[in-house]
Amino acid sequence: MRKTILAAILLSGMLIACNNKQTTENNMEQELELTQEWDKVFPLSEKVNHSKVTFKTQYGLTLAADLYTPKDAEGKLAAIAVSGPFGATKEQSSGLYAMKMAERGFVALAFDPSYTGESSGEPRRTASPDINTEDFMAAVDFLSKQENVDADRIGIIGICGWGGIALNAAATDTRIKATVASTMYDMTRVSGNGYYDSEDKEESRHAAREVLAKQRLSDPMAMAGGVIDPLPDDAPQFVKDYYDYYKTTRGYHVRSGNSNDGWRVIGTQAYSNSRFLYYINEIRSAVLVMHGEKAHSRYFGEAAYKYMMEGNAEGYNTVGKPNPCPENKQLLIIPEASHCDLYDGGYTELKGQGQPKNMIPWDTLAEFFAQNLK
Repeated sequence: MRKTILAAILLSGMLIACNNKQTTENNMEQELELTQEWDKVFPLSEKVNHSKVTFKTQYGLTLAADLYTPKDAEGKLAAIAVSGPFGATKEQSSGLYAMKMAERGFVALAFDPSYTGESSGEPRRTASPDINTEDFMAAVDFLSKQENVDADRIGIIGICGWGGIALNAAATDTRIKATVASTMYDMTRVSGNGYYDSEDKEESRHAAREVLAKQRLSDPMAMAGGVIDPLPDDAPQFVKDYYDYYKTTRGYHVRSGNSNDGWRVIGTQAYSNSRFLYYINEIRSAVLVMHGEKAHSRYFGEAAYKYMMEGNAEGYNTVGKPNPCPENKQLLIIPEASHCDLYDGGYTELKGQGQPKNMIPWDTLAEFFAQNLK
């Protein structure tokens, strides 16, 4: 009897030790190989400090990020997490946004989403609405724990496809006190309906599902390709704009999917069968939707704003109640700006040459966050 009790105690101790070890391993961040030299598509501002950091998501993935802080700042500051565009890296547009916000007094974090850039996740170039929304919330977790950050004053910026993800995160996480969706795509809407909802019918979605189902068995690792290269002469203007940003010296980066081989063919399959802005009409925190007047994607931002305010809009099958806090929502249309002008401000000539057009109203964004992250 005593031997049986002793054996049970020893077994219990072993199980506890194993569980503790497993818990410790689960809480450990994966070791990432981070590039330490400055390799952004924009120069480092003399007004900020910069460091490479990592943090973990609740899906067990470790994200790589650049942390920008204003020089000589004291006390606890408001903070902003930034990501996007969809398929880009923190060395491109999101890093520029973060640095510009740090110049204006915020702690700012630009991160690579799961499965992309320097962040962990296999197979590469994979995405899902749930995982990507968690990426933003994990960034808020990280910022909340920093000694120089006021955890009650955190906002986010999502660019292009990450504009929609930012709105979804704001509808999910009440710690997010202010959100900017810049030149946004609703990735679930365009994935399921095509551009301008031109494929919004069961027959088209079924055909697409058939293709993806076959792809999963024939070659699940096949890449879809980034921005088309070489660029056809008859390409639509917005495709030419993408090419000028992602494929030239203006914005090319070696780790950017859009600049290179893009996403796995089945890597964004989860987006095509989802609709993730269902509850944005219930966002009580402040939101600024910013779009270019001439952006091909403008309809995404305007429809999302209308649904957020009124509970109904074109492209949304659901009808909900009007927003309970409409007074802190804004729609900002930038005159003459194209979609990619809001990536880096735009230039008067191709390949980032000529004069900067300065289409991004940095001070307006800073004022929005200052007012709503008090």
